[in-house]
Amino acid sequence: MEADEALYDARARVLHDLCAAGCDNAHAVDLVDDALSRRRWWVEQWPEGAAYVAGLVAQDVQEAMLDVAGRCWPDCPRHDDDHELRVEPDLGADPRWVCEQDGSSVARLGHL
Repeated sequence: MEADEALYDARARVLHDLCAAGCDNAHAVDLVDDALSRRRWWVEQWPEGAAYVAGLVAQDVQEAMLDVAGRCWPDCPRHDDDHELRVEPDLGADPRWVCEQDGSSVARLGHL
């Protein structure tokens, strides 16, 4: 996958999941675009890593949401307590949202 194609795909997938969680506001879109800017350099330095960029962008946005907005994203739909889903594998070609509490797979990235 070419770098630009991988970055556009990552953007679409993360924005879809932000929208599904009701977090699709201008600030969140800015966080996605900031993450994409940083990951563009990364993927240009390591073209073989293009297959992994979507999961990394999702992780970057997730961390930024917590650091900047003070909220976890995305919330786990499987449980009532307040915990988030995590992207797994950390560096893999088919990232999934996984419940951090019980380890179950909830959805593929871009399919919340």
